[in-house]
Amino acid sequence: MAGHRKVLKNDTDRNNLRRMKLLKDILYKAGIERLEGSLQLAINTIAFDSRKVAKDSLFVAQKGTTVDGHQYIHQAIAQGAIAILVEEWQEGLSENTTQIQVQNSAKSLGIIASNFYGNPSETMEVIAVTGTNGKTTVASLLHSLAIHLGYKAGLLSTVVNKIHRQEVPATHTTPDAIQMQQLLAKMQVAGCRYVFMEASSHGIHQERMAGIKLAGALFTNLSRDHLDYHETFENYINAKKKLFDELPSSAFALTNADDRHGKTMLLNTKAKKGGYGMKSPTDYKGKILEMHFNGTLLDFNGEEFWTTLIGDFNASNLLAIYGAAIQLKMADGHELLSAMSLLKPVNGRFQYLRGPKEITGIIDYAHTPDALKNVARTLKQLIEKGQRLIIVVGCGGNRDKGKRPEMAKVSTDFANRSIFTSDNPRNEDPESILDDMEAGLDLAVRSSVLRISDRKQAIKAAVMMAEPGDIVLVAGKGHENYQEIKGVKHSFDDFEILSEIFKTLEA
Repeated sequence: MAGHRKVLKNDTDRNNLRRMKLLKDILYKAGIERLEGSLQLAINTIAFDSRKVAKDSLFVAQKGTTVDGHQYIHQAIAQGAIAILVEEWQEGLSENTTQIQVQNSAKSLGIIASNFYGNPSETMEVIAVTGTNGKTTVASLLHSLAIHLGYKAGLLSTVVNKIHRQEVPATHTTPDAIQMQQLLAKMQVAGCRYVFMEASSHGIHQERMAGIKLAGALFTNLSRDHLDYHETFENYINAKKKLFDELPSSAFALTNADDRHGKTMLLNTKAKKGGYGMKSPTDYKGKILEMHFNGTLLDFNGEEFWTTLIGDFNASNLLAIYGAAIQLKMADGHELLSAMSLLKPVNGRFQYLRGPKEITGIIDYAHTPDALKNVARTLKQLIEKGQRLIIVVGCGGNRDKGKRPEMAKVSTDFANRSIFTSDNPRNEDPESILDDMEAGLDLAVRSSVLRISDRKQAIKAAVMMAEPGDIVLVAGKGHENYQEIKGVKHSFDDFEILSEIFKTLEA
């Protein structure tokens, strides 16, 4: 099986390999339980969506949360599939169709896709970042740091995917298994040494990362999120923990020692264990020496450096980056901190702009109670006497309803004025979402809250009520450039909206 580790020099080599890729090679390590038909088939494409099946495809039937791919097997064959991979054996298929049964289609798909694209992760050092908050910041800044230090690197993130410096739009936190391997293959061809990726609980649970050889994994923190999908907090924890349970002994596992779930992540891992923390004694220890609106002075393992990133949460994120970079031997400590001082905030994460009347606007992706609390607490630490904090916040529709009153309470606990508004209402009534948010507040607090379901008008109202020196935090959507309403994504960018309102007031 040496061909699986062949480094492909360009897209022509890759296309030639793909045209002669035999099914028997693609199924390497896929865990076959039953087989009928020939394996001497040249497979041109792999698909798990029957609409994407073409001539000489392998169709992988997966059981999704809402759709069962087994229902589309005959459609896939009609469109040109010559091989079918299933969890449930299908009787009566054409004798010209090869059928392969496996225990877990989703996991097998990742392995198959990796084999199909030449197992690109085996020639690069791939680092996965998981946790409720901080994934995008840590993965993105690790990518930037590697480039600052002269390495070629890839990025798979919520905001954008990057093949070294080339941007590729992102549609999910963790792409599907086929997209993942396609991107990794392109990163391999581009000569990337490192790949930094976000690993969402959905992506881990759905086996989208199967087939990827990881050099390491990072854990940032854990708080309530995605219970609409995982149903219980224990299931959510276990989804994150699965990433560490499956690490090879050659990898490292680095977790946040300040988070009580950090040790849980390490319980069953074979990887080399390590920790980082701002409060706890551990391998990588950090301390905030000074913090202002223009930056933070930090001490990491006895060495000081300045960063433009602000907040306790960002100090913790930077410490994770520092620990990972040392594990990867990207540079020595002093050179590393010099490069880290050049890092800039990620788009939509504590992104600020100055407005008229010395008003400061902050755009942040904080969409969980813990994330909102971290940002609000940081702003309260920076506010001077006489300044006020105004928070504009909403909650997504068709998502975990239990966190709505928690988000509302965090806002009213920290803000001088709170405005509840729409986030991405999706298929829910925006006013019903606001009702759910207010349900956890007592009557006195509820009467002080302003409800404006139109998000643009809510942001405008916050700016209009702001006095000189006040801070307006617009939370929940961050980098997103759309608002999803009734299945339609409408153009909407918090940063652009706030900038536009500021300019109107200056005119």
